[in-house]
Amino acid sequence: MLAALAATWSLLAAAWSLLAAAFLAALLLLRRAPAPRPGRAGLVIAGLFQDLIRYGKTKRGCGQLPGWLQLLQVPKRWFTHFYVVSVLWNGFLLISLFRAEFLGESLPSWIQDMHHALGRDSQSKDTGNEHFSALLVLLLLWLHSCRRLAECLWTSVFSSGVIHIVQYCFGLGYYIAVGSTVLCQVPTNVRNGKKLSVQICWYHIIGVMVYIWASLHQHRCLAILANLRKSRSGKVVSLSHSVPFGDWFESISCPHYFAELLIYVSMAITLGMHNVTWWCVVMYVLFNQALAAILCHEFYQKNFSSYPKERKAFIPLVF
Repeated sequence: MLAALAATWSLLAAAWSLLAAAFLAALLLLRRAPAPRPGRAGLVIAGLFQDLIRYGKTKRGCGQLPGWLQLLQVPKRWFTHFYVVSVLWNGFLLISLFRAEFLGESLPSWIQDMHHALGRDSQSKDTGNEHFSALLVLLLLWLHSCRRLAECLWTSVFSSGVIHIVQYCFGLGYYIAVGSTVLCQVPTNVRNGKKLSVQICWYHIIGVMVYIWASLHQHRCLAILANLRKSRSGKVVSLSHSVPFGDWFESISCPHYFAELLIYVSMAITLGMHNVTWWCVVMYVLFNQALAAILCHEFYQKNFSSYPKERKAFIPLVF
């Protein structure tokens, strides 16, 4: 069993594990809330830490940012750029893998080099189901990006909130990395000229069902947030923050973050539930979204005295 685990471990799995550990550390530091060390250096480090983990409304109440930090902020509405990049990049990867699987074409040489460096070796044992699973997950990831792009353009109402330029660049790189991770789960030689044998398994069906369920709830929750700033006619009438109600908001403060986690879990299921690298991605998403959810939960509790006390931050009845 240990030998099988070692065989599935890769540089990508290690990288995602390090990212997950970094966000877990940030989460623990936030919960511990240490007092900044005396002196200018301590205050600068503490301010930079808070600036890097917060965005949008959660930056409020942290005091006035130094002038040099203010220059490193970009509008939160630039989140849209993440999904533009994701639709284009992951769409390209999806087409490339589809052509390789069904038309017998070779993947571009630079993608094969990426495989050798980060993914499985071309001689690794594989099955047709693994190829189909990766293709299906890449399709789900692309559809997710398309929906989120559409929501950013036509559903969400962005205020004047900002994000740090480091967060912005990280977000751009993230959607390139996550699609590349899926592609690296199949060997570089893909099918060796053989036709892909499509065999739909039980975990494909369950994974897609969980994906659809989580996606529907995420869309509903994002629509609820947007409607807080719109009139019944759909016109934007306010950019202020209000307490959301309905759907999963009745039990947690950030159901759209919880739904995001479920979407990535659904992809792990679709991959057969044994892909170590993707579970490392899921762990990263867990700690990343948990950190954002806690900050958002604290914002609601601090700014709305009548905020429902029974609501959890991120996971219903748990956290």
